[in-house]
Amino acid sequence: MKEIISTPKAPAAIGPYSQANVVGNMIFTSGMIPIIPETGAIIEGGIKEQATQAISNLIALLEETGSDAQSVVKTTVFIKNMDDFAAVNEVYATFFTDAYPSRSCVEVARLPKDVLIEIEAIALKKDA
Repeated sequence: MKEIISTPKAPAAIGPYSQANVVGNMIFTSGMIPIIPETGAIIEGGIKEQATQAISNLIALLEETGSDAQSVVKTTVFIKNMDDFAAVNEVYATFFTDAYPSRSCVEVARLPKDVLIEIEAIALKKDA
């Protein structure tokens, strides 16, 4: 059975999709971009600020399911410029520590709202 997850602590969906789905003990998130949930505005600044906001949104979504960053098993990071890879890693390492999740990082031509980064995750429910 699939459970739809939604929280005002992460950006609302900007299309016909759910913020996250829980199936069994697995959590599948949609991509989180650097939108400030309270205002709907894209955070000002460069890749570090945008990465921090996007990952914060992802963690807020996971916390809504009762999970957290340490329960993430896989992330996919989409960035507009691969030259930002090191800066993204620097921010990423402040959220995901010790037993890092598996990860893919892909440079893309364009992201929603012309942001610099989008991140999605697959995680385990903490009570699993």
